[in-house]
Amino acid sequence: MRLKRAIALLGIFAIAISPAFALTWGYKGLLAGWLIANLKRSVAPQLGGRFLPEFSLSQPISDSFSLDAEFSLNGFGVARFPSSEEIQTEGKIKPYRFWLRLSTSQFEARIGLQKINFGSAALLRPLMWFDSLDPRDPLQLTGGVYGLLLRYYFVNNANIWVWGLYGNDSPKGWESIATAGDTVEYGGRVQLPLLTGEVGLTYHHRQIGIVPVPAPGLSPPEERAPESRIGLDGKWDLGIGLWFEGALTHQENNLLPQPWQRAYALGVDYTLDWGNGLNVMGEHLRLDRSGRAFGPGNGADFSALFLRYPVSVFVDMTAIFYYDWREKEFYRFLSWQRTHDRWRFNIIAFWNPDAFLVYPPQPGANPFSGKGIQLMIAFNY
Repeated sequence: MRLKRAIALLGIFAIAISPAFALTWGYKGLLAGWLIANLKRSVAPQLGGRFLPEFSLSQPISDSFSLDAEFSLNGFGVARFPSSEEIQTEGKIKPYRFWLRLSTSQFEARIGLQKINFGSAALLRPLMWFDSLDPRDPLQLTGGVYGLLLRYYFVNNANIWVWGLYGNDSPKGWESIATAGDTVEYGGRVQLPLLTGEVGLTYHHRQIGIVPVPAPGLSPPEERAPESRIGLDGKWDLGIGLWFEGALTHQENNLLPQPWQRAYALGVDYTLDWGNGLNVMGEHLRLDRSGRAFGPGNGADFSALFLRYPVSVFVDMTAIFYYDWREKEFYRFLSWQRTHDRWRFNIIAFWNPDAFLVYPPQPGANPFSGKGIQLMIAFNY
């Protein structure tokens, strides 16, 4: 089904091309390889590779409108080497982006497999609704969503977003329950300038699929329940950067004892005048489930600290620390990165609990669980 969508999009682009305007195309990509060694003997060493070829087309169709398309693949292969077992392998190739866009200087309409993200937070994001970006990932990869996105930008930097999603059958972002099959998700966002910063109001609606606990010998059908989310965020530069981000989610179903979910984050950052400049960023996230919108519930708290120091134009040092207040556990991540032309070299050390609870893992990526080190080489062509 998704392959048919991709072929249809490409066909639409081909039909729309007009010989009256020049067509431009581009090709680029990413190749990356890594080696992971974990200090726990029960965790096998891992050797992996990833490639992301990207093709793009662009054509003006009038003095104001342009038509663009992008197609990219995400392929990875991983081999694990247990001490007393055969080598374990895993690999997959799937579309990464496949979209068609009609745009002007202030408007765009984009349809297909694309990345949609927004909000003010950077480390612990309540508005991580459609992506799973991990600030520790050197490649900054995230899956996309199938849908239509409309955006309009006003001259005062205000902007309006409207979207409709279809065919996304896996949980996205913070979701624990997937969207019900053959249903449309829809929502929108308004972002406005305010004083020295901006505020945003976001809404999203979908149907979730819930499978009740079956009676012996029965296989009950999936039940569908409406889910609505509303988000509010803002960010300002007051000498130091200050921001907040919050989301409230309601799932309407009697099978769910805690149908309300709350999440909010507060953040601050500042660059200290030490050497080449030490950037310090901190965020705190609160997650809650409750029987009422603002009633008591079960929750968890995470705090994060981000430090980045540019040793030179080509070398960066980064440290990220998380603390889980409920489980009383630390997560530690240290990275050295050197960039040389199109090459990037990373040495990463991590010391975390065995079960990583902060971000949903990317397929084929290092979950950074346990204690270990990762060596990575990436080439952008």
